[in-house]
Amino acid sequence: MIKTMFRAAGICVAVLIACLSPAAAQDAAFLQIEAHPTLRVAEERAQQYEVQQGNVVGFRLPSGWYALALGPFDGIDDANVVRQRLRAEGRIPSDAFATDTTGYRTQFWPVGADILTELRAQRTASDGLLTPPDLTTDTLPALPEVALDPAATSTQEAFPAPLAEPEPEPEPEPQETLPEARRSESLLSRDERAALQIALQWFDFYNAGIDAAFGPGTRNSMAEYQADRGFEATGVLTTRQRLQLIREYSDELAALGMELWRDETAGIEVQLPMAMVQFDRYEAPFAHFSERDDSGVRALLISQTGTQATLFGLYEIMQTLEIVPVNGARERQTNSFVLTGQNDTLRSHTFAQFRDGQIKGYTLIWTPERDEQMERVLAMVGDSFATFGGAMPDAAGQASAVVRRDLMSGLEVRRPEHSVSGFYIDAVGTVVTSLAGIEGCGRVTIDEAYTAQIVMRDAALGIAALRPLEPLVPMAFAQFLDTPPQIADEVAVAGFSFEDMLTRPVLTFGTLQDVIGLNGEQNLRRLSLEVMPGDSGGPVFDRRGAVVGMLLPRTDDTARVLPDDVNFAIAADDIRTALMQSDIDASAYRGGGAMTPAMLTRTAADMTVMVSCWN
Repeated sequence: MIKTMFRAAGICVAVLIACLSPAAAQDAAFLQIEAHPTLRVAEERAQQYEVQQGNVVGFRLPSGWYALALGPFDGIDDANVVRQRLRAEGRIPSDAFATDTTGYRTQFWPVGADILTELRAQRTASDGLLTPPDLTTDTLPALPEVALDPAATSTQEAFPAPLAEPEPEPEPEPQETLPEARRSESLLSRDERAALQIALQWFDFYNAGIDAAFGPGTRNSMAEYQADRGFEATGVLTTRQRLQLIREYSDELAALGMELWRDETAGIEVQLPMAMVQFDRYEAPFAHFSERDDSGVRALLISQTGTQATLFGLYEIMQTLEIVPVNGARERQTNSFVLTGQNDTLRSHTFAQFRDGQIKGYTLIWTPERDEQMERVLAMVGDSFATFGGAMPDAAGQASAVVRRDLMSGLEVRRPEHSVSGFYIDAVGTVVTSLAGIEGCGRVTIDEAYTAQIVMRDAALGIAALRPLEPLVPMAFAQFLDTPPQIADEVAVAGFSFEDMLTRPVLTFGTLQDVIGLNGEQNLRRLSLEVMPGDSGGPVFDRRGAVVGMLLPRTDDTARVLPDDVNFAIAADDIRTALMQSDIDASAYRGGGAMTPAMLTRTAADMTVMVSCWN
């Protein structure tokens, strides 16, 4: 909704300011003929007009657009005379209008010119505020001497009284009556009426569609604006009130510096608050925008090739970044996601979508005092976001299979205290993991993206069951072997050996040395393979992909140190029995042939998760 009208906001604002500004006949005026959102297009059009008829000037508008005008003229009336003639000849657009200099900022055409400064100097000189250049102190008449009264008792009494009282301040221009306001309002064009709705919407007085129709909703919003600004709440804005509203809106836009940023490298076009951010660098898959003048606002453009899995991997990894605080709404759809985060010092909003083999999106980061402004900025950014061309060069192809620090180049990653492994056991995302790995944690997450609660603990077995706060749909879940495995069979442990340094589990191969522990424990399986602390809690597979147990953490002490390749798993049938006693379903192995290492690796990756401890 905002997108549709914002692209015309520059001209709407300029139109309304011109139509509503009282201008004295002696003030300079211009004939505005066009306005464009980008400097390049505005300069191209200025060159064309210069060839056709000359006398073209270009100014930046408060909204960030670029206006082309003819002039200057001696006043609005003279400008309108030229407008009528040129319109009749078809040499300017039909919506060209006469305006004073109120809404014009820096001059960009002709290059190096500054006609506004010259006009101000001329006006000041004509008002007698500057000494004409041909007069010097030598040519000025001497001031008459003033005789002091020697009998005066104070400095004030020593000087004669002023010759005349200063002229009183002029009375303010009378406010329009309600009938007069209705008449002036009836002369507004459709663009001018829409501009008023846009401004009212910006300040949260109006929340309906921009239709340029002043119905009950618009009237109520006008009355609310009038009451908020201390005016009589008639629901019909006077000329002066309309001018004030548009100028307030124009000043807000100027403060934000909303500009259409077209990034050929990222293949993204979007409105960004360029008064608050500035382009910094490319580090695939991001284009970084740092804060400008300590604004507290930053931005990222996201651009990379990939698949839906890449998108989902990015969704998970983004949530580990410091710029995405843990509190906030998360929404993942089939081909897009939205991440919001907030804490006492930071806010962020991320959007990304997968389309035609590319993932593109954006992130805005700001400090809490900018909340009100950024709510409006987010609407503009979201409505204007568009993609084109290719993705950023050298972007990672599979986000879920790359080193996290490479994917998150230049961004600070929020790290858990530690991470272990776990695995899905049902279709709604319940996870079994090592109890020791989550003891004493203030918060537990699955794959660092999904907060989970502990639904079962078994201290005797050293296992725990986690359930995500929002249901998950895993691509695979465990089938527990309900018969004793064969000694000397090949087994594999799936786990996050390097904790959060990789986003996919590592498969470590070894053999089953015994079906009991060293002290005859019937619920243990002794393994011959070398593992790392992050692997604990991970599933132990046989060659068919059946789960024969869960890897336990090492419990070496100073009195007994086992060889590195001696490790233990809790038996699958004991895990399944404990789960079912807690009313948690767990599936038994349904049979099947041996898997190739590639197939087993894929199955393990779909089933195994990283379980992280946060405090």
